[in-house]
Amino acid sequence: MNKLQVVLGTVVLGTALVGCSNAALENRVSALENKVNALSNDVASLQSAQSEIANKANQAYDEAARANSRLDNLSYKYKK
Repeated sequence: MNKLQVVLGTVVLGTALVGCSNAALENRVSALENKVNALSNDVASLQSAQSEIANKANQAYDEAARANSRLDNLSYKYKK
């Protein structure tokens, strides 16, 4: 009977310890998942911002090329 109680006590104690370590592990995994999700959101935000900046830069380049073309046309008209 004593051996049975010792074995049962060991199993219960081992199960309790495994449960605690799993809870701690689950908490750490959950925290890491939250960090990964936050970083993913940051990356998406940065990609969106970079895309907007690239579009604006292309628009500015096109506008500058158009303005330069107009200035070139004006300079040809006023030759002496």
